[in-house]
Amino acid sequence: MSLVLTLVFFALLVLSVPVAHTLVIASGAALWADGALPLLLVVQQMFAQTQSFPLLALPFFILAGELMMSGRLGQGLIDFASATVGHYRGGLASTTVVGSVVFGGVSGSAVSDASALGSVLIPWQRREGYPAAFAAANNAAAATIAILIPPSIPMILYALVSNVSVGALFLAGVLPGLMLAAGFLIVCNLSARRRGFPVTHQRLGRGALARLALAASPAIAMPVLILAGLRFGIATPTEVSVTAVLYALLVAMVVYRDMTLRRFLSALVNAGRATGVVMLVIMASAAVGWIMTFVQAPQAFAAWATGTLREPWLILLAMNGIMLVAGMFIDLPAAILLLGPIFVPLAQSIGLDLVQLGVVMVLNLAIGLYTPPVGTTLFISTTIARVPMLRAARELLPFYAVGLSVLLLFSFVPALTLRV
Repeated sequence: MSLVLTLVFFALLVLSVPVAHTLVIASGAALWADGALPLLLVVQQMFAQTQSFPLLALPFFILAGELMMSGRLGQGLIDFASATVGHYRGGLASTTVVGSVVFGGVSGSAVSDASALGSVLIPWQRREGYPAAFAAANNAAAATIAILIPPSIPMILYALVSNVSVGALFLAGVLPGLMLAAGFLIVCNLSARRRGFPVTHQRLGRGALARLALAASPAIAMPVLILAGLRFGIATPTEVSVTAVLYALLVAMVVYRDMTLRRFLSALVNAGRATGVVMLVIMASAAVGWIMTFVQAPQAFAAWATGTLREPWLILLAMNGIMLVAGMFIDLPAAILLLGPIFVPLAQSIGLDLVQLGVVMVLNLAIGLYTPPVGTTLFISTTIARVPMLRAARELLPFYAVGLSVLLLFSFVPALTLRV
């Protein structure tokens, strides 16, 4: 059964069939080949996966991000980021990184971040004399900070398959997100000095900077409020996500006064579309996960790894390698839902903390988002910049170095993983 599942899955991936459809067809083919179990199990498992109260947080966090990013607040965040670092060498490139940190605290999605920031900053950087390939590479890498800074949609998905506290994962994602941002800022500054990128902004006075910070403060406060609500047990993740939507509506209607019925309906449609895409992958992954559990694939893999590799650091290194390769070919939600059930038992067998595993998994798959051939944020960024993907990939080499360095630190230094 597992052999048929694997063969059909990879064959359909090669044929560029969408991942969700690939998972459904592969699981159906596996059950049909076995003959002992009814095909109805595929539908049953897909439906059962949706009956999860914590999973309700997903659409509400997406909706909160849509409501806050689609109005004046989005431009306010870009203005604040530009004022903060725009006067340094390579400041426009650094604006992308700082913007990703602040947008990440609103959207929780690297794809949304890459699209929203890239559509504004990449053409701006090109007009100011930045190479288009570098602007695309910077945007593709920086956008992945959004899936580490709370609220993080991939962290919610990992919590679904590992039964780990969403609050603990959100808190653990802050430090690696900030470390990635610091590393990317260094890359932007050094690249600008070496290649003579222009300085296009004057340093603002304290008063002007304070006014921009005040305008952006509602968005900056959002991840803080989310972490506080979860850390102190004030509300569950689902309750916090609903509160985030109410907060976004309040900010748009009272503070910025730019909420219209048309904008509200547009945010609902966009959030529904994004939720539908993710939920289809979640449902399809449930059927595959059930089959892997039925044939005891996670236990067999754990037994093989502990018996062959033996040393915990070697096992962790092998897990990183598998996740890096998987991230290059499989969408991030599907990769988490497929690899999570396999790696969680293995992590427990070698004494690896599951919160640490969640951070390591998201870091690995984040690198995959800006790695060819499937890298989603890389594809979005190169499309906006109108440059070939391979040209942007060459510009990504220093960003890969930063990403891999942070990944190794959080893989082998458990003390860096924050806990609640």
